[in-house]
Amino acid sequence: AAGWEWGRLNGCGKIPALLIGLLLGLGLAALWWWAPTLPSQPFWLLVGLSWLVLAALMLRRGVAGWGAWPRGPRLLFGLFLIASAWLALVQARQLGLGFLLSVLTLVWVADICAYFGGRRFGRRKLAPTISPGKSWEGVYSGIAGVFLLALGWLWVDARGLTDHPSLFSRLWAHGALPAVLSVLLLTAMSVAGDLVESLVKRSAGMKDSSQLLPGHGGVLDRVDALLPVLPLALLLALD
Repeated sequence: AAGWEWGRLNGCGKIPALLIGLLLGLGLAALWWWAPTLPSQPFWLLVGLSWLVLAALMLRRGVAGWGAWPRGPRLLFGLFLIASAWLALVQARQLGLGFLLSVLTLVWVADICAYFGGRRFGRRKLAPTISPGKSWEGVYSGIAGVFLLALGWLWVDARGLTDHPSLFSRLWAHGALPAVLSVLLLTAMSVAGDLVESLVKRSAGMKDSSQLLPGHGGVLDRVDALLPVLPLALLLALD
């Protein structure tokens, strides 16, 4: 579904976009069926660096800059990042439900706290030409919320209440300072993922990625922040 939406956001017609979504889904299903192992650290490093470079370039160039890029490469690169997030989701599940849920809740809490913090304290716009509703105060609220969440997960893990250690316990095992910096990076990239998708939608003249989820927009609207966070979480948490 995300592949179909990505095709539409990049100017593909109804049938080509549908074929893109089907081929992406079939490709991932085949990979799931036949691949002997899931990707290792070098792959997640490649994906993580790709997201860091892409987000920096896109947010710097703005809406007009995205439209100036050739459609073919941006279409293929976006599909690669969507597929990578799916692979990261699968590998995170194999690390345990506790780990997967901790990654998901990081994104959810960052988004919820940013929303309410921005509504209450928001003064300085974060990216007014891309997402006028976001503010720096919202970002700071999201960071504070994620750090409180991290403390909660550490407490839960210390009492053995989940099947496997959470993302936060795995990061803490690397040391306090690396853990803090990692949480900051993941929270920042959740915001960046949201902004990148908003930028693409503005370039395409679309309010939502689709209407597959009535009242919520499309699949990409719901997972945009997870696209960079899932691969980066694996990169930072795996030994």
